[in-house]
Amino acid sequence: MSDPCSARDESVPLMTAAELDECLSRLAADLAARHGSCENIALIGIQRRGALIAERLHSLMLSAPGRDIPVGSLDITLYRDDWTAGAIKPVIRKTDIPFDVEGKNLILVDDVLFTGRTVRAAMEALADFGRPGRVELLALVDRGHRELPIHPDYVGVRLATDKNDRVDVLLSPLDGEDGVRLVLGR
Repeated sequence: MSDPCSARDESVPLMTAAELDECLSRLAADLAARHGSCENIALIGIQRRGALIAERLHSLMLSAPGRDIPVGSLDITLYRDDWTAGAIKPVIRKTDIPFDVEGKNLILVDDVLFTGRTVRAAMEALADFGRPGRVELLALVDRGHRELPIHPDYVGVRLATDKNDRVDVLLSPLDGEDGVRLVLGR
């Protein structure tokens, strides 16, 4: 008899590298369409993959002449409401916001929106840097199952998932390849 705990989870590809590039280009175009000249916006990516996505969106948006869009990264580890629950010591990553957030329209970027707790922690962390004029949320993947009243303004793809599933966003600087896959839970 086989042990069900030793069975490997099934992985389903959702986006290839080319499809991810297309999705990011569409999101950059959506941001530019909503914000016109983009003169009072800034991108802030939630560490780790949200920060990489923010950098890629930044590069795509700067391809239009005359745009100067600041970009930063935010570590929310110590703002999470679950970091003390585990036995593993949290890994603190770098927060780098090299601009004044006061009065800016911030685009908070995350890779996967799930329960909303990461975004709640990011909002709390942002408050330590000042009072933005507005904060909008961009999520590459919205997989549902919200526990908090958080809704993205921009979404790459919406997925119907089971609560036990996992969505992996693969980005070449961290994973050696680009793509998105769904790992089916048991």
